Amino acid sequence: MNGNLAYKLEPREEIIGGKVVMMASPSLAHNFIAGNIYSIFHNYLRGKPCTPFPDNTSVVLADGEKYIPDMMVVCDPDKLRRNGVYGTPDFVVEVLSPSTANYDKGHKKDVYEQHGVREYWIVSPGDRSVEQYVLADGKFVLRGVWSLWPDFLLEDMTEEERAVKAPASFRCTLFDDLEIRLEDVFYRVGLGV
Repeated sequence: MNGNLAYKLEPREEIIGGKVVMMASPSLAHNFIAGNIYSIFHNYLRGKPCTPFPDNTSVVLADGEKYIPDMMVVCDPDKLRRNGVYGTPDFVVEVLSPSTANYDKGHKKDVYEQHGVREYWIVSPGDRSVEQYVLADGKFVLRGVWSLWPDFLLEDMTEEERAVKAPASFRCTLFDDLEIRLEDVFYRVGLGV
Protein backbone atom coordinates (compact mmCIF):
# COMPACT_ATOMS: atom_id res chain seq x y z
CA MET A 1 0.00 0.00 0.00
CA ASN A 2 1.43 3.36 -0.97
CA GLY A 3 -0.27 5.41 1.73
CA ASN A 4 -2.84 7.04 -0.57
CA LEU A 5 -6.41 6.82 0.51
CA ALA A 6 -8.84 5.18 -1.88
CA TYR A 7 -11.36 7.87 -0.98
CA LYS A 8 -11.29 11.49 0.04
CA LEU A 9 -13.08 12.69 3.14
CA GLU A 10 -14.97 15.95 2.80
CA PRO A 11 -13.69 18.50 5.32
CA ARG A 12 -16.21 19.38 8.00
CA GLU A 13 -16.32 23.13 8.41
CA GLU A 14 -18.70 25.76 9.66
CA ILE A 15 -18.82 29.51 9.13
CA ILE A 16 -19.14 31.04 12.58
CA GLY A 17 -19.03 34.80 12.99
CA GLY A 18 -17.70 35.16 9.43
CA LYS A 19 -14.75 32.80 10.05
CA VAL A 20 -14.27 29.29 8.71
CA VAL A 21 -13.99 26.88 11.64
CA MET A 22 -12.81 23.33 10.99
CA MET A 23 -14.65 20.66 12.96
CA ALA A 24 -12.88 17.77 14.67
CA SER A 25 -14.19 14.24 14.25
CA PRO A 26 -16.78 13.50 16.92
CA SER A 27 -16.31 10.87 19.65
CA LEU A 28 -18.28 7.64 19.72
CA ALA A 29 -20.44 8.93 22.61
CA HIS A 30 -21.19 12.05 20.55
CA ASN A 31 -22.18 9.91 17.55
CA PHE A 32 -24.34 7.59 19.67
CA ILE A 33 -26.26 10.55 21.14
CA ALA A 34 -26.75 12.37 17.82
CA GLY A 35 -27.85 9.12 16.17
CA ASN A 36 -30.20 8.24 19.02
CA ILE A 37 -31.91 11.64 18.88
CA TYR A 38 -32.18 11.48 15.11
CA SER A 39 -33.77 8.00 15.38
CA ILE A 40 -36.35 9.25 17.89
CA PHE A 41 -37.42 12.08 15.58
CA HIS A 42 -37.12 10.02 12.38
CA ASN A 43 -39.53 7.42 13.76
CA TYR A 44 -41.92 10.01 15.19
CA LEU A 45 -42.04 12.21 12.06
CA ARG A 46 -42.50 9.40 9.54
CA GLY A 47 -45.50 10.36 7.39
CA LYS A 48 -45.70 13.87 8.91
CA PRO A 49 -44.81 17.15 7.18
CA CYS A 50 -41.66 17.98 9.17
CA THR A 51 -38.32 16.38 8.22
CA PRO A 52 -35.49 15.39 10.59
CA PHE A 53 -31.88 15.70 9.42
CA PRO A 54 -28.93 13.84 10.92
CA ASP A 55 -25.44 15.15 11.54
CA ASN A 56 -23.52 16.21 8.42
CA THR A 57 -26.39 18.24 6.92
CA SER A 58 -25.49 21.92 6.53
CA VAL A 59 -27.78 24.79 7.39
CA VAL A 60 -27.10 28.20 5.82
CA LEU A 61 -28.71 31.14 7.58
CA ALA A 62 -29.64 34.51 6.08
CA ASP A 63 -26.56 36.28 7.49
CA GLY A 64 -24.15 33.79 5.89
CA GLU A 65 -23.55 31.70 8.98
CA LYS A 66 -23.20 28.03 8.02
CA TYR A 67 -23.52 25.32 10.64
CA ILE A 68 -23.64 21.55 10.72
CA PRO A 69 -25.97 20.80 13.64
CA ASP A 70 -25.86 17.36 15.20
CA MET A 71 -29.57 17.03 14.42
CA MET A 72 -32.30 19.36 13.20
CA VAL A 73 -35.92 19.38 12.10
CA VAL A 74 -37.28 21.52 9.26
CA CYS A 75 -41.02 21.90 8.70
CA ASP A 76 -40.89 24.17 5.62
CA PRO A 77 -39.96 22.17 2.48
CA ASP A 78 -39.10 25.41 0.64
CA LYS A 79 -35.92 25.60 2.78
CA LEU A 80 -34.57 22.31 1.45
CA ARG A 81 -31.95 22.26 -1.32
CA ARG A 82 -29.83 19.52 -2.81
CA ASN A 83 -26.83 20.47 -0.66
CA GLY A 84 -28.50 21.43 2.63
CA VAL A 85 -31.03 23.60 4.40
CA TYR A 86 -31.28 27.28 3.50
CA GLY A 87 -33.13 29.16 6.20
CA THR A 88 -33.96 28.68 9.84
CA PRO A 89 -34.65 25.15 11.10
CA ASP A 90 -37.53 24.73 13.53
CA PHE A 91 -35.52 22.59 15.95
CA VAL A 92 -31.76 22.17 16.48
CA VAL A 93 -29.66 19.84 18.63
CA GLU A 94 -25.97 20.37 19.38
CA VAL A 95 -24.04 17.68 21.26
CA LEU A 96 -21.15 19.18 23.21
CA SER A 97 -17.56 18.27 22.58
CA PRO A 98 -14.46 20.02 23.94
CA SER A 99 -13.80 21.75 20.61
CA THR A 100 -17.36 23.04 20.08
CA ALA A 101 -18.81 23.68 23.57
CA ASN A 102 -18.02 27.40 23.64
CA TYR A 103 -19.60 27.97 20.22
CA ASP A 104 -22.64 25.77 20.97
CA LYS A 105 -23.38 27.50 24.29
CA GLY A 106 -22.42 30.99 23.11
CA HIS A 107 -22.33 32.33 19.57
CA LYS A 108 -24.36 29.58 17.89
CA LYS A 109 -27.04 29.68 20.60
CA ASP A 110 -27.32 33.46 20.13
CA VAL A 111 -27.53 33.13 16.33
CA TYR A 112 -30.14 30.37 16.52
CA GLU A 113 -32.17 32.61 18.85
CA GLN A 114 -31.85 35.66 16.55
CA HIS A 115 -32.96 33.60 13.54
CA GLY A 116 -36.02 32.19 15.32
CA VAL A 117 -35.17 28.53 15.95
CA ARG A 118 -38.20 27.46 17.96
CA GLU A 119 -36.48 24.86 20.17
CA TYR A 120 -32.78 24.29 20.86
CA TRP A 121 -31.14 21.48 22.82
CA ILE A 122 -27.60 21.45 24.16
CA VAL A 123 -26.69 17.88 25.06
CA SER A 124 -23.78 17.03 27.36
CA PRO A 125 -22.37 13.50 26.95
CA GLY A 126 -20.33 13.81 30.17
CA ASP A 127 -23.24 14.92 32.34
CA ARG A 128 -25.75 12.86 30.36
CA SER A 129 -28.01 15.90 30.32
CA VAL A 130 -30.17 17.87 27.90
CA GLU A 131 -30.65 21.64 28.25
CA GLN A 132 -33.96 22.47 26.55
CA TYR A 133 -34.40 26.04 25.32
CA VAL A 134 -37.69 27.27 23.88
CA LEU A 135 -38.16 30.52 21.95
CA ALA A 136 -40.57 32.91 23.69
CA ASP A 137 -40.99 36.53 22.55
CA GLY A 138 -37.83 36.25 20.46
CA LYS A 139 -35.62 34.98 23.31
CA PHE A 140 -34.55 31.51 24.37
CA VAL A 141 -35.95 30.49 27.73
CA LEU A 142 -34.50 27.51 29.56
CA ARG A 143 -37.42 25.10 29.95
CA GLY A 144 -35.41 22.54 31.88
CA VAL A 145 -32.22 20.58 32.29
CA TRP A 146 -33.01 16.90 32.03
CA SER A 147 -30.38 14.48 33.35
CA LEU A 148 -30.04 10.72 33.35
CA TRP A 149 -29.12 10.10 36.96
CA PRO A 150 -26.89 7.17 37.97
CA ASP A 151 -28.66 4.23 39.58
CA PHE A 152 -26.81 4.63 42.90
CA LEU A 153 -28.34 8.10 43.38
CA LEU A 154 -31.82 7.00 42.31
CA GLU A 155 -31.80 4.14 44.82
CA ASP A 156 -31.84 6.61 47.72
CA MET A 157 -34.86 8.54 46.39
CA THR A 158 -38.54 7.94 46.91
CA GLU A 159 -40.80 7.72 43.84
CA GLU A 160 -42.03 11.26 44.56
CA GLU A 161 -38.46 12.59 44.74
CA ARG A 162 -37.56 10.85 41.47
CA ALA A 163 -40.56 12.38 39.72
CA VAL A 164 -39.49 15.89 40.78
CA LYS A 165 -35.68 15.69 40.77
CA ALA A 166 -34.95 13.05 38.16
CA PRO A 167 -37.79 12.58 35.69
CA ALA A 168 -37.10 9.79 33.21
CA SER A 169 -38.56 11.75 30.30
CA PHE A 170 -39.64 15.17 29.05
CA ARG A 171 -41.65 16.53 26.12
CA CYS A 172 -40.51 18.28 22.99
CA THR A 173 -42.51 21.53 22.83
CA LEU A 174 -42.86 21.43 19.04
CA PHE A 175 -44.64 18.08 19.15
CA ASP A 176 -46.50 17.90 22.45
CA ASP A 177 -47.30 14.20 22.08
CA LEU A 178 -43.61 13.28 21.65
CA GLU A 179 -42.17 12.04 24.93
CA ILE A 180 -38.37 11.99 25.03
CA ARG A 181 -36.99 9.23 27.25
CA LEU A 182 -33.53 10.04 28.56
CA GLU A 183 -32.47 6.40 28.45
CA ASP A 184 -33.19 6.48 24.69
CA VAL A 185 -31.15 9.68 24.20
CA PHE A 186 -28.14 8.24 26.06
CA TYR A 187 -28.46 4.62 24.89
CA ARG A 188 -24.96 3.05 24.60
CA VAL A 189 -23.26 6.11 26.11
CA GLY A 190 -20.87 5.16 28.89
CA LEU A 191 -20.02 1.70 27.61
CA GLY A 192 -16.36 2.45 28.08
CA VAL A 193 -15.94 3.53 24.46
